[in-house]
Amino acid sequence: MHVVGVAAVDGVVGFDLTTVCQVFAAARPPDQDSPYEVRVCAAPGTRVTAVGSDCFQLTAPFALDELTSADTILVPGVQDWTRPWPPQVLELLTDAAARGARIASICTGAFVLAAAGLLDGMRATTHWNAARHLAGTYPRVEVDPSVLFVDNGQVLTSAGVCAGVDLCLHLIRRDHGSALAARAARLIVMPAFREGGQAQFISYELPSGSLRPTMDWMRDNLHRDLPLAEIARQASMSVRTLNRRFRDLTGTTPLQWLVLARVHRAQELLETTDLLVEEVAARSGFGSAAALRRHFADRVDTTPTAYRTAFRERSAR
Repeated sequence: MHVVGVAAVDGVVGFDLTTVCQVFAAARPPDQDSPYEVRVCAAPGTRVTAVGSDCFQLTAPFALDELTSADTILVPGVQDWTRPWPPQVLELLTDAAARGARIASICTGAFVLAAAGLLDGMRATTHWNAARHLAGTYPRVEVDPSVLFVDNGQVLTSAGVCAGVDLCLHLIRRDHGSALAARAARLIVMPAFREGGQAQFISYELPSGSLRPTMDWMRDNLHRDLPLAEIARQASMSVRTLNRRFRDLTGTTPLQWLVLARVHRAQELLETTDLLVEEVAARSGFGSAAALRRHFADRVDTTPTAYRTAFRERSAR
């Protein structure tokens, strides 16, 4: 069982905190329990206020020192990122990093990681509205305000609000593969994937006439050649309108999204079947093993064969 500890400090952003609980609880293989146990941790005997006293308060079921046994620690955003941080929290984070725990922040939780020195010399992100302050306060951190999340291996940071969902799904994908991450995304009614490098400045309001049916149709037909004109006909709109609405909804173009969907389909096939790489390429719509390898290298930074081997070794542990 992989223990995910959530550090709940006073003034925590309620959405960020509950995102962790919801997403990891949704990571359940069919007819099995979740491989994760989420523990919300706070100082003993305290009531944590979430985004101001006019919102809600909570009493965490676990003490802060429970973070010492967590495999992954998530630090949600906080309303006041200019405040001093409890020394106990900073010490727990540095100790956790020293023992090899994975540590991630959502939104302005990056300020806590930076205060603990965990982001020194690293690229990191936070909510776009707080990025300049993070860079000014912690000049040793390379702040990138233009992305959804940054994965440095042991330490990860995400942008604000909904980007925390993307980060959690990314962690599930890292741990257990694309199939389980996609299943969790379906359960929480979210897109299965948005790349970490995707821009933060996204309109989350669905455009008139949701593109969800078109996106589902594209996923069902990944094995086929899907010209942009055919996708537009399926969506009953012009190519220009399709491009504009797709970018409004997903932050990327239809064809870029299609390539990413095909990479994830290939990942699922590599995880769950013994198909040859050539057949995986055909079923995911790349047409040739060479094209699959090229896009896999661009998006996953490895080869299909190496990905399959690493996934199976990780699953056998």
